[in-house]
Amino acid sequence: MYAIIRTGGKQYKVQAGDVVQVDKVEHKLGSEFDINEILMVGGESTHVGQPLVKGAKVTVVVTKQARTKKEIVFKKKRRQGYRKFATHKQEFTELFVKAITSPDGKVTKTDATPNVVDVAAKRAEAEQGRIAARKERAANKTKGGEVVKAAAKKVAKKKVAKKAVKKTAKKATKTGAKKKAAKKTSKKA
Repeated sequence: MYAIIRTGGKQYKVQAGDVVQVDKVEHKLGSEFDINEILMVGGESTHVGQPLVKGAKVTVVVTKQARTKKEIVFKKKRRQGYRKFATHKQEFTELFVKAITSPDGKVTKTDATPNVVDVAAKRAEAEQGRIAARKERAANKTKGGEVVKAAAKKVAKKKVAKKAVKKTAKKATKTGAKKKAAKKTSKKA
């Protein structure tokens, strides 16, 4: 069985077990609620609403409240010197369709469980990890500063030695090329 629901001024075709991204709905994360704006219920028997199907409902669970990726909004009018640049992130709610009830009383449920994700908590946890790593790096610099400086000096010496070897190799090839050119000109003369 499937249903066509309306939320946020848009229509979505859903089945039991589907995960749908809709415009932001004011419900808490993990809460279960019913959507009563059903435009059509299909399956073995079809019920079309005028405009809504009475007695039909879709039970959903809120699995995520977040914002979409950043969209670039760029406006320009040519030859007018008008350019406008902005960005936008749209808030959305992710819904897990748990059950569909038709006006006949038939219910289609899913065995799958909703995967609730708290985006704000994940973001805060990642930020705490970055702060801890930054503090650890700072502590390592202050504790072993002398050791780090000695290691840096060794690396710098190796780089200088490599550069010197490359310069001598270039000079040798240049002088060899000059000698060959001198030999050729003397043979021609």
